[in-house]
Amino acid sequence: MDRENGEREETIMTSKGVKIYFVRHGETYLNYYGRMQGWSNAPLTDHGIENVRRCGRGLREVTFDAVYTSDLTRTQDTASLILEENGQIDSMDMIQMREFREVFFGSMEGEYGSVAYDNIRKVLGYESTKEMFKNTDTPERMNAFREADPEGHAEDFMMFWSRVEKGLMKLIEKHRDTGDTILLVAHGGTIRYILENLIPDLTNPNPLLNASVSIARYEDGLFHLDSYNDVSHFRDEE
Repeated sequence: MDRENGEREETIMTSKGVKIYFVRHGETYLNYYGRMQGWSNAPLTDHGIENVRRCGRGLREVTFDAVYTSDLTRTQDTASLILEENGQIDSMDMIQMREFREVFFGSMEGEYGSVAYDNIRKVLGYESTKEMFKNTDTPERMNAFREADPEGHAEDFMMFWSRVEKGLMKLIEKHRDTGDTILLVAHGGTIRYILENLIPDLTNPNPLLNASVSIARYEDGLFHLDSYNDVSHFRDEE
């Protein structure tokens, strides 16, 4: 066997992949009130806390090798609760990464969603928000948020995705082919676009539920989706 073929065979044999558990944070008060929540922080509701604990109980059989969150408190609080129920709170360090924040809505942070999207409807030239959602995609609406923001602070799609993609590349570069099982607690939009980037067949997925789990597995140079937006593992306290 020549050296090149031998090295290729050894690489294939030692490739261990990586599995990533993507978890959306628990319900916050801004979620509950129907207000726009990007970079704004709000505490988890009691209902949100309980569902995160139910999620953590359902993950008791999973041993995580690393835990990542965005640098917003709702993801950190969610990860802490999961690790408490999972039994790893004393053995795991959480790594906060700003790259995994949700999109920033600028001056419309904290606005009622109905009011904010009515503004976006007008920018995009639709008669109703229902018509707008039917005929536009999320990148178009993100771009419209920036256009509608008088302060010019809201992120458009490329600003949002270039930030998130940098974080994703850091995580994959560190853990690819290690055999590690990773917990990443982030935000609905952030996780959806990461998974759409990793999984070519995942198109126009449903919005993620709070505390839901989506699992992506990297093997043989490709990512495979094991579950999406799953809450079937939630377990009540015994």
